[in-house]
Amino acid sequence: MNKSRLYILKLGGSLITDKLREYTPRIDVIRRLAMEIKEGYIDDYKLIIGHGGGSFPHVSAAKYKTSLGFIDEDSKRGMSIVHYDALRLNMILLKEFLDAGLNVYTIHPSSISLSKRGKIVSIYIKPIIQLLQNDIIPLVYGDVGIDIIQGCSILSTEEIIRVLSIKLRRYYQPFIVMCGIVDGVYDKDPVKYPEANFIHEVNRLNIRRVLRYLGGSYGIDVTGGMRTKIKILYELAKYGVNSMILNCLKPGNLKSFLEGVEVKGTIVKY
Repeated sequence: MNKSRLYILKLGGSLITDKLREYTPRIDVIRRLAMEIKEGYIDDYKLIIGHGGGSFPHVSAAKYKTSLGFIDEDSKRGMSIVHYDALRLNMILLKEFLDAGLNVYTIHPSSISLSKRGKIVSIYIKPIIQLLQNDIIPLVYGDVGIDIIQGCSILSTEEIIRVLSIKLRRYYQPFIVMCGIVDGVYDKDPVKYPEANFIHEVNRLNIRRVLRYLGGSYGIDVTGGMRTKIKILYELAKYGVNSMILNCLKPGNLKSFLEGVEVKGTIVKY
């Protein structure tokens, strides 16, 4: 049986917020991306949208050390504040997507999953499947999760996408698009080093070399940088879930991809 394609778009925190300025969304970018998705989205595949937290929950998560769990008397309040900050950004995106004419519906990952030291160990995906069957786009986001060992932990968008991709393979053929601020993977940080060399494809032949190249993110990020993302994407490639890292600061890139036009980006496969 041929499975329908499922594109899982992850809008990075560096793309949709100014990560160097606290609680600062890039409304113009969010609005443009919403229109590109609306104009580029066609009927022969399904779509899930996820987004990072950027300068919203990462700020409070760093302050309260939320990734470590309940470590002091402020941790439980910190968990609630991080969740609130994540919701604030999600509501901004939800409104812009709705205004663009997209039928989107927020699924709160922290309400359908349990984690263990930041790794999801249980998740209820039937609501997501039902939305997809009705051609409604599930909208998920990075959050603080309920952790069975340490009380709470960071529930990164990459971790959510990792688990959803594996679970949904039974019904669809997932392909992940990591929408960021660079053309793909380089051997150095291209934001700091203009002479950085572009890597067109990451696979089993060069994965170790690529991981040595990569460092942390540009700005505050409690979920890890590009290196963490590549490790997750490469592990998913072993399950047959391929992915692309795409520069969505460039107007039209995301629309072109959704329309099936070839665009520059780094492919991650096994």
